[in-house]
Amino acid sequence: MMKIVVLIGRIIVGIFYFYSGLNHFVKFSDMTEYAKFKGVPLPELGIAISGLLLIVAALTFLFGIFPEVGVAAALLFFIPVTIMMHNFWAVAQEQQMAEMVNFMKNLALMGSTLMFLGIEKPWPFSFGGQKGG
Repeated sequence: MMKIVVLIGRIIVGIFYFYSGLNHFVKFSDMTEYAKFKGVPLPELGIAISGLLLIVAALTFLFGIFPEVGVAAALLFFIPVTIMMHNFWAVAQEQQMAEMVNFMKNLALMGSTLMFLGIEKPWPFSFGGQKGG
């Protein structure tokens, strides 16, 4: 039963990260403009790299391969994005609540991402001939 639960969790998180990463490219112009507004240096490069990091994390979680790479990619995305894009302490009062919610959401996603490291490898139902149910 727990192996199925882990698989379902991987699928949910993987789809979320994949959709978010793909969105960086589908809405590249809008995201770049927002990154510029937030003062991100080299915003085009930042949006492209952050989108790729999310897609890498998504694929490793969905397929159950190289989970350490996926965790590292997600953390490399979340740490700068959380600090630079959701800096609730530096925005106007009417924006603080929304930025704080996103800041806290990202902290929770970082925590849940780190928990992937606690799943015994090979992950259940992973690709590459690893053990399943």
